[in-house]
Amino acid sequence: MGFAQAFPVTSINNLPSLICTCKRKLCVSTAKLSRDNDPLLLSATASASLRYHESLRPEPLFLDPYAGCFVRDNTPEDVIQDLHPYCLAAKFIDDKLLHTVSLIDGLKQLVFLTDGMDTRPYRLQWPTSTIIFDISPEIVFKFAAEKLKVSDVGAKIPKGCIFCHIPLESSDMEQAMQFKGYSGSRPSIWVLQGFPMMTLANLEEVLSMISSLAMKGSLFLGELPACLTETDPEIKSNTRQWMDKLFMSKGFRVEMINYEGIAGSYGKDFASGHNNNILFVAEQLLHSDDQMESWRLEFQRIENEGDEDGFEEL
Repeated sequence: MGFAQAFPVTSINNLPSLICTCKRKLCVSTAKLSRDNDPLLLSATASASLRYHESLRPEPLFLDPYAGCFVRDNTPEDVIQDLHPYCLAAKFIDDKLLHTVSLIDGLKQLVFLTDGMDTRPYRLQWPTSTIIFDISPEIVFKFAAEKLKVSDVGAKIPKGCIFCHIPLESSDMEQAMQFKGYSGSRPSIWVLQGFPMMTLANLEEVLSMISSLAMKGSLFLGELPACLTETDPEIKSNTRQWMDKLFMSKGFRVEMINYEGIAGSYGKDFASGHNNNILFVAEQLLHSDDQMESWRLEFQRIENEGDEDGFEEL
């Protein structure tokens, strides 16, 4: 049985319907599903299998020693010859993350919007004073955590770092993150890969949330699924212009990253073929809600002190 047959990547179009019930709640699945038929779990497992097989290549882009815990026991160990765009994007994100976080002094805040099986918290070497937030579907995250524990593969957060899982189903995402220690008055890096999004409205909700929570100058990078643009011929024909307009409307300056160019920088050949996913890096240009609140309180303090002191007599 070939790899594609053994591990078909679940189309995001087959995910259950999503709803959004309040401003700070991201869209979550309302379907009652088990671990055997949950498309979120199946999709996350398919991505993990891509990382597993990439790690088996003679000259892999990266090594993921934990991905094998999530794939089926009868997974074929055939080396896949063609470079998969998901793995190329994962390598780019890894390198950009590690470089950017090394430039931040003091507390580092990383926010991963994932499918629940992202192993970056364990497989990458984070500097001390790094706090990692994982926002992902609860059923997938619990399944992955159980597999890592049972497999006893030594998956641990680096010493001096903190890991916090925030269920995608949280009723108030901002409150949940702040309760875990997130601060919008400190720099943060946001990463999106594998996160379940079906519609453009889902993406806009994610952008709005990050725009409110991320300090000015913070970084947002990741990979958007092709299905977000394929439903609209006008967007598909001019994706770059659409990206610029959408991200700027939420306060981000965005740059689209060329897959072929990234592959060349790693000395790899890559044929884009039918890959229409969007790899991007964006910078937050607005002040976060926390920053605005801090300044409001400071202005209020200055105003109150002025009222108390009054004017000097001439």
